[in-house]
Amino acid sequence: MLEKLKRRLGITGSTQDLLLADLIEEATAYVCGYTGRAEVPALLEPAVVWLSAAAYNQMGLEGEKSHSEGAVSQSIELLPGHLKNLLNMYRIAKVGDA
Repeated sequence: MLEKLKRRLGITGSTQDLLLADLIEEATAYVCGYTGRAEVPALLEPAVVWLSAAAYNQMGLEGEKSHSEGAVSQSIELLPGHLKNLLNMYRIAKVGDA
């Protein structure tokens, strides 16, 4: 996943590998927590890469819901609809105690 993330971000070399590995680890934990799984299924690895890239691109914007610079305004989505739909297909249903 590290190499895929580096290609997506246009990063060459290894100077940011530790940071990128941390982002992949955090995205993996998020996907596992959201789906209720102990491991990320292979079909969700692209979602981990996407979340990692989004986290990298949003570094420094933590806690913001939107960001404006000059005439450009951008809203920040934590989990876009297409990704939420994908993750929802892999959620494990929980049965509560009655």
